[in-house]
Amino acid sequence: MTSPAAAAILNGMPHPADLRAHHYDGMTFLAAGQMIVACYPDGDVAMRNVAVAVARELGFSGQRVAQVMGLSASYVATLRQRARREGAAGLVRPSGPKPRLSPAVWARAAKWRQAGASEAQIAARLSVAQATVSRHLAGTDQEELPFGEAARPGERARLAGQDGGPAERVVPDAPACGGREEPPGPEPEPGLEAARAAGLLAAGSRIIEGQVRSRYAGAMLLHAFGARAGAGGILAAAGAGEKDGLRFADVGLLSAVSTCFALGAATTEQFKHLTAGAAGPLAGLTALPGLRTLRPRLAALADATDPLELQAMFARAMLEADPVTSGVYYVDDHFVPYAGARPVPKGWNNKRGKAEKGRADTHVTTHDGRAVCFVTGEPSGLTVTLPLALAELKKAAPPGAKIMLGFDRGGSYAQVFRHCREQDVRWVTYRRAPLAVPRVLPVLSVISVNGREREVAWAEETVELKDYGQARQLTLFEHGQVALQILTSDFDACPAEILAWLKSRWREENFLKYASANYGIDKICDYAAVIETNTKVIDNPARKAANAAARQAEKALATARADMAAMLADPAIPAAAKNAKLIPAAQQKITRAVKALAAAEAARDQIPAKQPANVIDPHARVALLRAGRRSLQMVLRLQAHNAEHWLASHLNAYLRDDDEYRAITRQTIIRGLAGVITYTPDAIIVRLDQPASPRVARALDLLLGEINAAPPTLPGDIRPITYRLAPADQI
Repeated sequence: MTSPAAAAILNGMPHPADLRAHHYDGMTFLAAGQMIVACYPDGDVAMRNVAVAVARELGFSGQRVAQVMGLSASYVATLRQRARREGAAGLVRPSGPKPRLSPAVWARAAKWRQAGASEAQIAARLSVAQATVSRHLAGTDQEELPFGEAARPGERARLAGQDGGPAERVVPDAPACGGREEPPGPEPEPGLEAARAAGLLAAGSRIIEGQVRSRYAGAMLLHAFGARAGAGGILAAAGAGEKDGLRFADVGLLSAVSTCFALGAATTEQFKHLTAGAAGPLAGLTALPGLRTLRPRLAALADATDPLELQAMFARAMLEADPVTSGVYYVDDHFVPYAGARPVPKGWNNKRGKAEKGRADTHVTTHDGRAVCFVTGEPSGLTVTLPLALAELKKAAPPGAKIMLGFDRGGSYAQVFRHCREQDVRWVTYRRAPLAVPRVLPVLSVISVNGREREVAWAEETVELKDYGQARQLTLFEHGQVALQILTSDFDACPAEILAWLKSRWREENFLKYASANYGIDKICDYAAVIETNTKVIDNPARKAANAAARQAEKALATARADMAAMLADPAIPAAAKNAKLIPAAQQKITRAVKALAAAEAARDQIPAKQPANVIDPHARVALLRAGRRSLQMVLRLQAHNAEHWLASHLNAYLRDDDEYRAITRQTIIRGLAGVITYTPDAIIVRLDQPASPRVARALDLLLGEINAAPPTLPGDIRPITYRLAPADQI
């Protein structure tokens, strides 16, 4: 400890580890204790900013650094964020007027204008204001294209160069001595800067020519399914309601979002963990847009379109390309929990075994596990949501197609059966407990499952269902006991086939499980909600209280009768006492209990069992989550899931690994395979690195040959994509 004498001597001296700034002979010295951490000329703003960032990284507080450097605390925080995000380049911002462009540069700009490039595109390529381009190119009399829209296919070569070769790099000349300089324009877009740094030629946000190595190049294989399902035309419909129509940037943005979901990003917030310069080229973009650009644009597209109609278009195209020959579809509910503070309705969360706030999605999948359509709303059960999901399925299914709908016990009610019959749809489900006693003896049959023979015992009969009519019942026996009972409206199909259909319903469960884990289908995405008066019909608490009162009165009556019976049977009580006092008292008690029970039942009958929530509680409110924006993301998530499903199924035709083919496709190829993507004016070439496993490499090589037989295209582009596998010695 410092003595009082030493403290008096050192009074006013700075702390030995404190931050200090000294100014001497036109120089600024920044010291931390006895160490000089920065030295720069007075007035050098760039070096001052670097010194600020260094001081913050040394652990000094923003308030202390701001006090020493004579800056505001908010500006110190801004400098620190720039340093962390952009490095030293973020601390040194160019200042002063931009150099004047030479006549040769403006001559080339005039040629680009004649080739169809818009003034916005030319301004971005020259890093000048659009007004500057308009002033210099006045009189070219060309129609301007919207920003982000590429030139017509026949004009791409002219944009890249008049002779079809690579484009010339535009280098602004130094300003002439005493010449008039152009006013500084806005900073170029980050995507364009990334394109220039990578040597790519871009028109707006679209890559025209160049080569880029991407760590996610394997995801380019997803476009094989997208082209087969007509993704380009369908995504273009997402902005058909906009005033200026859809731009290529919007189609590319939607395609990029779907690809990012396939890469494992469960939410748009997680897109920031992907390398923008490697993810953007997967959709033909120079770079993946930042969250400040992506979120508002996705919201605008969702507000301008009907996501369910978009999903129906995807499903129709998918089912036309790969029909469901069995006609079997599965439907099930999926609870999406909500963690916010809004008064969102509650539903049953099977994962946690309790009621929670949230919403319910009802998904329909094909017999082989592909997602077809979905509906979303308040948790209510299959009896309510299944008819809505069936309506969406009928929109997607080919006209006149026979539909067999499989579902679990949650929809095994007469009202669901009747609705399916009215819609001319066959159904198959499990019978709810208690199971009926079979009236016929079981039959032992031998069936083939995945090439293996298996003995199965079942009993088949026709049963009468209350409020529905006749249905076919199959009882499956295992070890001499009834294992389960199946109800169906199909009286013609083979019993073994019906058993296989219902057993395959677990593919729906697997879809919900793995799509939640890998594609984030249980994410809320948008917490915006509208608070309205809750008019939902719910159980009346007053009726519950009246029921409890009636049960209590009934219990009191039963107790009174039991007491009288016990009194009469007691031999220790004299008969005279019983006849004189005890029996009349017991009868009066019973009479009072009977009257109390009748009064309780009469009062209960006057109270409705269910009432609107706002009638029960005038202050009842409910939060209705905005579903449009989440639904658009759901469409893109299901598109990514189906693309992976298609790719995995075709890969397994050569791989022959029924246990791991989905994981190999997802982790080894889509998310784990790097490569080089080459863009030319007429084609796109993807060269993928060799997978480490020889058997996977052989299967992938065969799959690439299959895909190249009918080359796919990017959404919104017409250039064919050709896939190649790099030799092992060139990786």
